[in-house]
Amino acid sequence: MKIGSCKFLHRIYYVNNQLCYLSASKIRNKQGKPELQIIVSFNKEHNAQEIYKERWQIETAFRALKSSGFNIEDTHLTDIERIDKLFALVIVAFTRAYVVGIYVHLNLKMIKIKKHGRREKSLFKLGLTVIANVLLNPKNNWKIDVFKFLSCT
Repeated sequence: MKIGSCKFLHRIYYVNNQLCYLSASKIRNKQGKPELQIIVSFNKEHNAQEIYKERWQIETAFRALKSSGFNIEDTHLTDIERIDKLFALVIVAFTRAYVVGIYVHLNLKMIKIKKHGRREKSLFKLGLTVIANVLLNPKNNWKIDVFKFLSCT
């Protein structure tokens, strides 16, 4: 199996007493070595790898909210109204950082791809870094109009 290729097994299998379908793709791990990625799904999907990539985006978002940017669990809030307001603000900030990351990646500075085929940093992390630099650095190296940048126009 070649790197980047995907194979779907058409039969249904038992895994831990659960009926499921299996797919596999060959990827490079963080060390750049070939590795087999097994995808288990409960629906017969020929595009299991694409669906997994979409799910991985969601997992990355949760990681950003929990430990890789906002550390939302460190607040120890218990009042549901305060949690609701905080979560709303964090989601807006996350979305803005993600959109800025996409813009910077496509228009200003592409994220480097490592040997294993993954990005050096996530689009979210890139956007968050740029926003922090624009707001906190007195010398704006990005040549960005800060007010236009923040107004999303």
